[in-house]
Amino acid sequence: QVQLVESGGGLVQAGGSLRLSCAASGNIFSINDMGWYRQAPGKQRELVAAINRDEGSTNYADSVKGRFTISRDNAKNTVYLQMNSLKPEDTAVYYCNADLQLRGLYRQVYWGQGTQVTVSS
Repeated sequence: QVQLVESGGGLVQAGGSLRLSCAASGNIFSINDMGWYRQAPGKQRELVAAINRDEGSTNYADSVKGRFTISRDNAKNTVYLQMNSLKPEDTAVYYCNADLQLRGLYRQVYWGQGTQVTVSS
């Protein structure tokens, strides 16, 4: 009943930029926090960035501070991740997530399918 559709992943050279987008759709009553996680092979999934509903609070992994910016467009149920000055260490599968409530159901966290970001040196 909910779908998170990600786009913007791909291959980029070190120092380049990518912009990830994730649009939530379905019978949605409300969306609270939204965020991005990533997982590299053999590593645990980690938080990259998160943003609350009113855009009054954001948080970032220390490794991406100053390089990545998270934003959202509530009218479009979409969260973005602008990634600048990319490093090979940023290579991972990036997952969108959203803390949302479907109509008639309880509040729950949902995940996108993941999109590959590869940064070459």
